[in-house]
Amino acid sequence: MRDLSIYFKPFEEPSSYKNGSLGSLIIDIEEADQASVAIVSVPEFRNSSTSGIDSQQEVFTRFISLYKGEWDVKILALGEILPGNTLDDTYAAIKEVVTELVKNNIVPVVIGGSQDLTYAIYQAYEKLEQTVNIVDFSPKSDLGNPDEELSSQGWLSKIIMHKPSYLFNYSLIGYQNYLTNPEELSLLNKMYFDTERLGTFYRNERRMEPMVRNADILSFDLDSIRSSDFPSNAYDLPHGFYGEDVCRILRYAGMSDKLSVLGLFHESSNELTSVESNLIAQLIWHFIDGVANRKKDYPIGTKEDYLKYIVSLDDFKDELIFYKSPNSGRWWMQVPYPKTDKLKFERHLMVPCNYEDYQSALQNEMPDLWWKTHQKLI
Repeated sequence: MRDLSIYFKPFEEPSSYKNGSLGSLIIDIEEADQASVAIVSVPEFRNSSTSGIDSQQEVFTRFISLYKGEWDVKILALGEILPGNTLDDTYAAIKEVVTELVKNNIVPVVIGGSQDLTYAIYQAYEKLEQTVNIVDFSPKSDLGNPDEELSSQGWLSKIIMHKPSYLFNYSLIGYQNYLTNPEELSLLNKMYFDTERLGTFYRNERRMEPMVRNADILSFDLDSIRSSDFPSNAYDLPHGFYGEDVCRILRYAGMSDKLSVLGLFHESSNELTSVESNLIAQLIWHFIDGVANRKKDYPIGTKEDYLKYIVSLDDFKDELIFYKSPNSGRWWMQVPYPKTDKLKFERHLMVPCNYEDYQSALQNEMPDLWWKTHQKLI
């Protein structure tokens, strides 16, 4: 892997670590080939509604003082990407760093900074030449107007309009209806993207797991955490995710074989409090705990070891095919590509799903996930 140190101001590290702490798993750039996860801080707020520039040093200090789990995941602590002379300089640095890390099978944990940095992360996949699924945990939609400048309140439209396009799916999870422009929500649904309200999550959080499992990029707006757990919440929200629920979400995310970047973003005019630094450190801990427990059972190539379920629906000529992993008990659904003259070989897309999707098919109901995925393939 090429040297990325030119982009970074290193974190300050203690001269020694206590036994059993995460500090003992920290490695430097010379040992990068051993790393599974990299910590990247980007204190860039120029496209946000706030003027704060805060360091993530305190987050890192608290993170490395935590005790490790029953795993030996090597962590590459790269440090802070200092804001460039222009925003484009910062975005370019993020793009290069994320590209290099993902290419070398290292999962970057990008600590922001405002959520428009997701656009720079997305651009890294242009060099990687792969389609992208983005999952966004936010209290409201950040679709914005494509004719306006990129901002933390309008970054998604820039991704959707980007040419060439390599976005396949986008999922907005945890939005609050009274904060979200209904026209933006309607447009997202017309594009067959996924939208899940905060209340829906708490009624059935299992609906969220397949969406997270299908993500390449998880962009988490820390302002979706209620103010009681995250006092710097830019919207002073009484409602939102509880801190322990976000820990569980990020552990799910870490366990996904497909997820290749995690972004944790927020808007603040102040330094993080000690409680908030502790929370972010523990969120990263749970994400790495998930990475350490990956099952490596994403059904690519042969599926002979998987349990296969075939369901026939009335008035639908094709059969619905489901696969269940013998290692984790997780489910996938097979969605065929549309048949065209150019398509010489039959191809299918494997989409993470829930047992409930299989149950819907048994009740002669087409799962919404199958239909929405098929529409995007068309």
